[in-house]
Amino acid sequence: MNDGTGTPSPATAPSRALQPLACREDCWTEDATHTLIEAWGDRYLELNRGNLRQKHWQEVADAVNTIHGQIKKARRTDVQCKNRIDTLKKKYKIEKARVSDSNGALTSQWPFYERLDALIGSNTPAKKPSPPVYRKTPPMLPPVPVGPRSATHKRPAPVTADETFRRNFSIVAAAAAAVEEVEEAESSRSESDGNGNREGVKELAQAIVKFGEIYERVEESKRKQMIDLEVKRMQFAKDLEIQRMQLFMDTQVQLEKIKHAKRSSGNGEMLF
Repeated sequence: MNDGTGTPSPATAPSRALQPLACREDCWTEDATHTLIEAWGDRYLELNRGNLRQKHWQEVADAVNTIHGQIKKARRTDVQCKNRIDTLKKKYKIEKARVSDSNGALTSQWPFYERLDALIGSNTPAKKPSPPVYRKTPPMLPPVPVGPRSATHKRPAPVTADETFRRNFSIVAAAAAAVEEVEEAESSRSESDGNGNREGVKELAQAIVKFGEIYERVEESKRKQMIDLEVKRMQFAKDLEIQRMQLFMDTQVQLEKIKHAKRSSGNGEMLF
């Protein structure tokens, strides 16, 4: 009954029996965690800071259960011990980064920090900003030197043998016509000059014909040289392009090997 003061009577007040706080079966106490760290740390150091195998984790679980496993719900399996250590490592990395970023101004109040720092501190450096990654690019090869080209200055077409013959024939014909003109002029003169002048004209004509032959050989030699230079230039450009492509392909292959090695190493760490 209500006594008028707004306070329910003991008979009518709802019963509120004190219940123990719910606790997950994998909930770890501070003492059990300390025991776990010590058991794990001993085997971790025995393996030269290597990864524990299943039998080692079972030994760690047995060590924890010997001290804290009197109650059935408090007993731990090897999987639970391994998961707890992984959780502690993650928490330690966060604390380590926070302390390092403070430049000594802060200290960790986490009760497991000092022991974990002694065990894995040297293997877990403080988190630092990663340096920028510069992608390697294959070196560029110098371009093939090519003369300037413009609309007004075009490359002359190669001289053919037919054009060379026509040009030389024109020179010889002009020389012959000049000889005939000289002979006609000389014939109109006094025949007393006679044979002496005619011999001189013949020598001049022969000299002109010989000059035409020499000119023809020179032009033919120049044409061959131009063809040879063009062939060599095209071959040089082809070889240079092949070398550039080979260097590019080699660089790509090396980059793929490096990426593959990084992926393999990353997958190997995830297996542990």
